[in-house]
Amino acid sequence: MDQTALATENDTAQKSPNALLLAGSALGVVFGDIGTSPLYTLKTVILLSGSSPTPGIILGLLSLIIWTLILVTSIKYAAFAMRFDNRGEGGIMALMSLLQHNGKGRTLIIFAGLLGAALIYGDGAITPAISVLSALEGLHIVFPEAQHLILPGTVAILVALFAIQPFGTAKIGIVFGPIMMLWFLVIAGLGIWGISQHPAVLVAINPYYGVHFLLSHGFVSFLVLGGVFLCVTGAEALYADMGHFGKKPIWIAWFGLVFPSLLLNYAGQSALLLSGGDISHNIFFRLCPPALQIPLVILATLATIIASQAIITGAFSMTRQTIQLGWLPRLRIKQTAEDNYGQIYIGIVNWLLMVATVFLAVFFRSSDNLAAAYGIAVSLTMLMTSGLLYVAMRRIWHWNRTASALAALLFLTIDTCFLIANLIKVLEGGYIPLLLAAVICCVMVIWHRGHTATLRALNDTGMDTATFFDKLRESDIPRGPGAAVFLTRSQSGVPPVMRWHVIRNRALQQQVMALTVTILNVPHIANVNRLVIRKAAPGYWRAVAYYGFMEHPNIPALQYDIKKRNCPFELADATYYLGHEMLVGREDGQGIAQWQRRCFAFMVRNCTHATHYYKLPGDQMVEISRRVAI
Repeated sequence: MDQTALATENDTAQKSPNALLLAGSALGVVFGDIGTSPLYTLKTVILLSGSSPTPGIILGLLSLIIWTLILVTSIKYAAFAMRFDNRGEGGIMALMSLLQHNGKGRTLIIFAGLLGAALIYGDGAITPAISVLSALEGLHIVFPEAQHLILPGTVAILVALFAIQPFGTAKIGIVFGPIMMLWFLVIAGLGIWGISQHPAVLVAINPYYGVHFLLSHGFVSFLVLGGVFLCVTGAEALYADMGHFGKKPIWIAWFGLVFPSLLLNYAGQSALLLSGGDISHNIFFRLCPPALQIPLVILATLATIIASQAIITGAFSMTRQTIQLGWLPRLRIKQTAEDNYGQIYIGIVNWLLMVATVFLAVFFRSSDNLAAAYGIAVSLTMLMTSGLLYVAMRRIWHWNRTASALAALLFLTIDTCFLIANLIKVLEGGYIPLLLAAVICCVMVIWHRGHTATLRALNDTGMDTATFFDKLRESDIPRGPGAAVFLTRSQSGVPPVMRWHVIRNRALQQQVMALTVTILNVPHIANVNRLVIRKAAPGYWRAVAYYGFMEHPNIPALQYDIKKRNCPFELADATYYLGHEMLVGREDGQGIAQWQRRCFAFMVRNCTHATHYYKLPGDQMVEISRRVAI
């Protein structure tokens, strides 16, 4: 089936009555992470550079931050990556699904996409911890005696943040945009005030200072690059959240407010250092007049909570994409707002992320310590994205090999330098997000292998429609009143669960439908193309329901589509039959490894039941067990 023909016409461009309004909303979702990075980035970089920084070192560090923001966020993500959308959706999983069926190298493309997605989970657990910790550490400047309250306060805020997720954030999300707008205006204002103390800091826009620092400080340069990278953690959100807001609103928000505010604030902090500012405490809060430091701590805390909320929401959205693409088991997905498809809640993801985040906060105890573990997973994700961008430039833009290689080489060189610099962090805590990512990636691969093997085994036991109904007549099997829907993965022949139903019950309903739900590598499917149905035999219909990976299957809702196709089948009175696989090893020993089969069987037993996933009426479901050798 042609996926392009099935996709909705308006998926390629998100239509909005007001791009400026969407740009304001994007401030609270897309830019929370990168927008709060001034709280800890320059402080970390200065500490990594060694003793008291000289003017040359300060200008060199600021130059590196400025050009990292320009090259990575403004050019790589805003100017390149965001132009490769999968029917309006962005992110590394959407890019992977766009490219994997478009030429050679499918295995490498899938590997890059899955590893990148898994790594985002790994660093996603650190983002809320380091953001909230760095904000509350501002209390130490105002109330030094409150030092012992910073860690308990951080844990309390993080637990409360995850605890409210089941209730949804649609209502409080309305204020996210205005708060983040205020945040960016405030940090821009603080930056301008800092620059006024030492205007010569603006010469750092010259890349010479950054290059000179890298070439003249040896091993320290690599240590510093690991800290400089913190200024672009969260840059991938511009691409990942593109489907929620569209390209234009994100571009307006980034180039119109976020990017200038970040540049001004980093320059202001550096100017403060050039003026002889104290580096023993957080430089960011030193920019603020003492009388306004308490309001700034409150605003910073609110901004970091919003940034953490964006990370959690992003984890939910990416999990749903991964499930729909067949790389994770079905999980219970709760829609927390009827009018906002992006407002969802996935319990197991929420609580596992909370445990990991709180553990990291307690284990590392300060933002300085957390910074040692932060960034390595994101830098590897960005490297995977650069590799996929090269493939996209060749296959989608049809650039020649030289032009594609030159553009990709720029991105790959930058990403590789940051990755090497961050590898130094592995023994200092960077192994934690890598271990989390490795576990998640392993789960994805095992689920996909097990699912593929199960589907292959079921197809091998299929029977064609004509043969089945001939045997039905020869055996005088009665066709009783009623309707039945047999859910099947196969799109041809008679479903095995239907044959077993006849064998065990010696009867078959008068109206029967074999239904296959198929998730395609496009975000949304046009309603007119939702259902393909044909009559395969008297009283027997073959149907395939198509959904995009950003949609949630709803089988009872297909009744409208059935009626539009003049089919007399009634879902309201139907009994749904579903096969329950009992997984065993193949007798010839050619199946998947035993440990993988056991892991897959465990996931099958604990994944969301089809009743919830397909929104089926529980009192109309019948499960038939079957042994499947994989």
